[in-house]
Amino acid sequence: MTVKADELMQLVVAAAEDKKAHQIVALNLTGVSLVADYFVICHGNSDTQVQAITTEIRKRAEESGARVRGVEGMDSARWVLVDLGDVVVHVFHRDEREYYSLERLWSDAKVVEFA
Repeated sequence: MTVKADELMQLVVAAAEDKKAHQIVALNLTGVSLVADYFVICHGNSDTQVQAITTEIRKRAEESGARVRGVEGMDSARWVLVDLGDVVVHVFHRDEREYYSLERLWSDAKVVEFA
């Protein structure tokens, strides 16, 4: 079963919300980059919260039939990247999010509005 990129992005956002992720932003990279269709960026206030957010995203993606291509940074839990193919998720620790400011780096991408 193949999950559409926009559905997968919504699923990731919902999983992050359920684990109380902060400042969730989804960027539509269509026409901006070949890396992915969407970046989802959020942060947690502790290493434990970053790991919980990541674990929930991974679990829900697998349950939906999406392939988790890789997870990097889980051990340090400062910046965890979850590669879901068309959707790439960045779960930061609060301090690292401010430092790297991916939203600014990808300012050409459209911010996705979600309810």
